[in-house]
Amino acid sequence: MYQLDDTDRRLLLELDQDPRMTVLLLAQRTGLARGTVQARLERYRTEGVLRLGSTMVPPAALGYGLHATVSAELDQHQLDEAVEALRRIPEVLECHAPAGDIDLLCHVVARDPDDLYRVAEEIRLCPGITRTSTSVYLREVIGYRVRPLLRHGGGPRARTRRAPVR
Repeated sequence: MYQLDDTDRRLLLELDQDPRMTVLLLAQRTGLARGTVQARLERYRTEGVLRLGSTMVPPAALGYGLHATVSAELDQHQLDEAVEALRRIPEVLECHAPAGDIDLLCHVVARDPDDLYRVAEEIRLCPGITRTSTSVYLREVIGYRVRPLLRHGGGPRARTRRAPVR
């Protein structure tokens, strides 16, 4: 995994404000040479540092105003088949494999409750999935963000121990 330095953080903070910012403007705002900026941007692309631009499109703008989590239990021998089937469901925005009793957690979107039922059923019918449970999000209180992490300037090595809360 690519380790960010202070120069990367400065560039990424500027890009977080305006992802379409030109190399010239990025160089001016950060005080870096254009060649440095261009090289870093290319490295971000090749190392997978930046998410796809489509992640900036809110699903509600596409008619998918309902968000939910579908947790799934599955036959561990069919994990690859289940993941491949989930990948084919457009409403599955992301899927994680957490520790604990749940095997997969899927963040999904739907147009309305009936559509959510359909999406949850598609997930339940994926190969290897034995049980699902759906939780609807009522509203977003903190959206996806990395700006605080970039400002923090830390990383795994820069963490400090916090005193226990009493």
